Amino acid sequence: MRVSIRFASVLALGLAMAGAIGSAEVRADYKLVAEPIYPPEKSAEVYKPLIAYLNKATGEKFVLVTPRNYHFYWRDLKQTEGVDFAIDEAHLADYRLQRYKFVPLVRTAEPTSYTLVTSVDVGSKGLEGLVGKKIVSMPAPSLGYALLLTMYPNPIQQPDIESNASSWRDAVEIVFAGEADAAIIPTHLKDTYPNLSPVKTSKEFPGTLISANPSVPEAVRQKVHDALLKLDSDTDAAALLLELGVTRFVGASAAEYAGSETVLKDFYGYQ
Repeated sequence: MRVSIRFASVLALGLAMAGAIGSAEVRADYKLVAEPIYPPEKSAEVYKPLIAYLNKATGEKFVLVTPRNYHFYWRDLKQTEGVDFAIDEAHLADYRLQRYKFVPLVRTAEPTSYTLVTSVDVGSKGLEGLVGKKIVSMPAPSLGYALLLTMYPNPIQQPDIESNASSWRDAVEIVFAGEADAAIIPTHLKDTYPNLSPVKTSKEFPGTLISANPSVPEAVRQKVHDALLKLDSDTDAAALLLELGVTRFVGASAAEYAGSETVLKDFYGYQ
């Protein structure tokens, strides 16, 4: 009986140790959240090659998180738990870097700006020619929406802003459908629509940033950084760069984004 009990105890201890070792070898998935410049289904399609590339290039496992819309994204941005990597435009990137100490990895090489385009003749009036007209945008706090507000600081001379576009290309389609007179869109899209007239282009911001939660091991952050710098050499993954209107990713620093978050100051929830 003693031998049986002793054997059972040793066996149980061995199984427990084996289970602990096995658990240590299981790698957690790294969650990458992307700013909702597309509807969730489209976002999954656009970023699918990037996820596949990171899995292959780093040997880690990545899962894409697709927020429903900007409202949920802005709310959840303040809850960093469960987010390992993030893809943000400059204003939200700076907010994440400053408030939650995310680590900048790479940014798109080209800077970001937005252009107000219109289908109506505003003549020499420029921005004033669209006062009272309907302008479509993606919802707050998208960078395009924030920059559109800065173009109309006078509270008694305002356009009718419709923030119901599901993507920046959708904003253009709304104009073409005759449901709006103008749209604010990323400047890189402007040249693909020669039948729309540019009214004003915003100042430039540093390009879209990919950053990491400081809780992610440094070795993993470095692997992601190195892989993204070579992404333009991968045919499938490079399709993402084409969609974003950029040529490649380059190194990034927090100093480049410092101050970009100030365009968020008039949005609810900004602290």
